[in-house]
Amino acid sequence: MSDVTTDEIGLPTGSQTEASDTVVPTVAIEYFLTNNISVETICCVTPHDVTGAGPLAGAELVDDAIILPATILAKYHFDLGDSIKPYVGAGPAYFFIFGEDVGMGAAALGATDVDLSDELGFALQAGVDFALNDSGLGLSIDAKRYFVGTTATFNAGDVTALQTEHDLDPWVVSAGLSYRF
Repeated sequence: MSDVTTDEIGLPTGSQTEASDTVVPTVAIEYFLTNNISVETICCVTPHDVTGAGPLAGAELVDDAIILPATILAKYHFDLGDSIKPYVGAGPAYFFIFGEDVGMGAAALGATDVDLSDELGFALQAGVDFALNDSGLGLSIDAKRYFVGTTATFNAGDVTALQTEHDLDPWVVSAGLSYRF
């Protein structure tokens, strides 16, 4: 939690949250504008639960939040020969968050509804492509760091009982097969 804007329930000092890790398949589409410059977008959805940390340790706060990290990256590929091409990338990311439910711990405090806001952020990427043959088949390994926040709003009936700001900032590590036309 980076900021508490509304607290009608009296959160204990030092309360924090943590989201669950997830492993999911993704699809990336990349278009090369030149031999060294490309544009990439990725597609996936990741399910997460949010639990309390610190004085709220173990409390189930949000169940089944689904995140679609719509991301577009401009990438620069360094030319080290035909078989290995390291790259760096950067670009905007918009986190669509949907499907979130009130966890049992939040419900016990009176929460009847929860909403995690959709937000625009930024992503950085570094990786390497390995050519596996001369026909365009390759292996790609990379890491992305997202810088995106969200506002969590817990309602008790029609009243906003708790509203907090969170820095999500996840790391995403990927490996996969690629085919270059």
